[in-house]
Amino acid sequence: MIRTYTPADRDALVDLFTRAGADSPTGELWRHAASERMVYLDPYIDSCPDTLFLAEADGELVGYLTGCPDTALLGSEDERITQAITRHKVMLRPRSAPFFLRSTVDVLQAKVRGGEVASGEAVDRRWPAHLHINLALQARGTGAAHDLMASWQQWLTRAGSPGCHLQTLVENTRATRFFEKSGFIAHGPTPLVPGVRYKGQRVHQQTMVWTPTQAA
Repeated sequence: MIRTYTPADRDALVDLFTRAGADSPTGELWRHAASERMVYLDPYIDSCPDTLFLAEADGELVGYLTGCPDTALLGSEDERITQAITRHKVMLRPRSAPFFLRSTVDVLQAKVRGGEVASGEAVDRRWPAHLHINLALQARGTGAAHDLMASWQQWLTRAGSPGCHLQTLVENTRATRFFEKSGFIAHGPTPLVPGVRYKGQRVHQQTMVWTPTQAA
């Protein structure tokens, strides 16, 4: 079942946020859940609760899609990251320090080599909306992701949105295939994502965009 968020869902959603996607390329950032929520979950609960879609099975939350109709509502992602890591003093935490060390090395090497580094949400007003989607392991392959995405895209179409963008990773081929099936197409360059590793290798950001039929 797909439904929208209510305040009573907060604790269960926070728990799902912590455990969902743990084995994906984006599943581990700086390894501090509270500060990561300040960037990737809490702003959506506070500013876009009506477009926060939940997948439920047997009374348990198994997936979510945080949809934001206009990225400007949330402000700069880079600023949210800075506020989160500063408030929680994340860079001083032993579990998080390796991420920030890798990030520094990646940025310095990119500058030397003339490479591009990913930074925040690159907003193109043709596609002002954006989303994040995540599922618990047991919900994958059940159609829950399709139903979450369909609910979001139907909402955008009814609202007359010009379009939606998202950011995933080139190396996350399972995700990119799903987004392509949902009508998204790759857009723009694929810069390095500093600090993040998947199977020991660096990863690259892939922006994808979708335009509702009536706005195409």
